[in-house]
Amino acid sequence: MNPNIIPRKSLADEVASKLQDKILKGGYKVNQKLPVEAELMKNFGVGRSTIREAVKILVNSGFLRVQQGIGTFIEDSSGINEPLGQRLKRASPKSIDEVRETLEMKIAEKAAMNRTGNDISKLEHFLSKRTKAANENLVEECIEAHVNFYIVLAEASKNDILADLYKLFALQLKSDLLNAHDDTSFFKNAPDHHHKLLDSVLREDPKMAWYWSSKITGHMAK
Repeated sequence: MNPNIIPRKSLADEVASKLQDKILKGGYKVNQKLPVEAELMKNFGVGRSTIREAVKILVNSGFLRVQQGIGTFIEDSSGINEPLGQRLKRASPKSIDEVRETLEMKIAEKAAMNRTGNDISKLEHFLSKRTKAANENLVEECIEAHVNFYIVLAEASKNDILADLYKLFALQLKSDLLNAHDDTSFFKNAPDHHHKLLDSVLREDPKMAWYWSSKITGHMAK
């Protein structure tokens, strides 16, 4: 089998995905009994073996539980088993911003403690690119450089979990910024906090890095 070929989703995977989506959107309530196989077969237009495999997938994922002799019930997963990227898509902008801002401050602090010379070079590159794009009113390039600055900052923290978490939030951040700004005036007229943040990281001063990051999040929230 060619390892470069991406396998197609099976019919059971597709049914499981649709059932999961319905559970997450409240179509089924916690502890509610899942409809019997015959009804699910009719609803999805598939055979019994496909339904059983789809149910097995969701049981293993924690969305369903089987009570022998009684039936299959909706489990209280509380979003724990839902991929974070998917969870972010249905989160409110306010909730996303609050968590992202907290991440950014911790990332700035850790970056000041652990950054390398190579990290500083990358940060300088993207900050310069952000400034240039803002001055030339290149919206997408400006936002791209802004997001990449924070991704590099997250990588400079040398905490892989923090970096990976931020990269997921960065996808949503980029989309939100593109939707919110038709020009670069917001970035062009912003206080020069990013250079002060970079200087704090360069000087390995975690307290000041935290401080300037908090100032930036306060401005971004306005």
